[in-house]
Amino acid sequence: MNEPILITSRDNPLLKRLRLLSQDSMAYRKQGQVWLEGDHLCRAMLARGQRPTTAVFTERGWSDAADAMRVACEHRVLVSESLMAGVSGLESPAGMGFLWDLPTRPAPDPAASTVVLDRLQDAGNVGSILRSAAAMGFGQVLALKGTAGLWSPKVLRAGMGAHFALRLVEGLTLDDLRPLAVPMLVTSSHRGEFLHRSELPWPCAWVMGHEGQGVRPELEAMASRSVRITQPGGEESLNVAAAAAICLHASAAARALPL
Repeated sequence: MNEPILITSRDNPLLKRLRLLSQDSMAYRKQGQVWLEGDHLCRAMLARGQRPTTAVFTERGWSDAADAMRVACEHRVLVSESLMAGVSGLESPAGMGFLWDLPTRPAPDPAASTVVLDRLQDAGNVGSILRSAAAMGFGQVLALKGTAGLWSPKVLRAGMGAHFALRLVEGLTLDDLRPLAVPMLVTSSHRGEFLHRSELPWPCAWVMGHEGQGVRPELEAMASRSVRITQPGGEESLNVAAAAAICLHASAAARALPL
């Protein structure tokens, strides 16, 4: 395998693309690529059998990199610390990153255990829910139009590699959800049966709504059940990422119980 190519100009086309991908939350949709910065995200991608198109290292990053990182792809480049800082979206730039081609957008799987995101705005919430979904055995996340970009830099960082364990489909409408063949459960802060008293179906589709408005009424009408989380402390509502973690764990625990 050839030695990495040295890049010394900030105007190099590759570095221009990386700056765009790291600074524009929607650039991935036009470019068809994502920039994965840092060892953790890169390892998560490789662990799921994916390969980058380009691997970028600082000189120190190259010397510290594991062999699996160095040989992950044919096209490898070296840049200075300052050039890496210019494309980084992190306060402390990483010593390496991968440029990865997004796969063709998959069709929703009607039978999959699913999390539906209804216009969630906060990238940290979206990434956290992706982590919970992957950890609790949900294989698919469907994002309705108005939800933060699933492959945006902030969601990628918050997801901590969960993206590569999930079927992700975004930009959907309510009509796209109608073919789902699993029971749809919606969360509410003030009505529906209590989660801890519910017999939860598996597989199912949990719907998580907008941080301020909750699940829209049209989507709530499509659900087979409305569920709420007991809050003895008396708070008005829970953060949507916290609520999702509780609900998805409840499904995972119910699934694990002996028959």
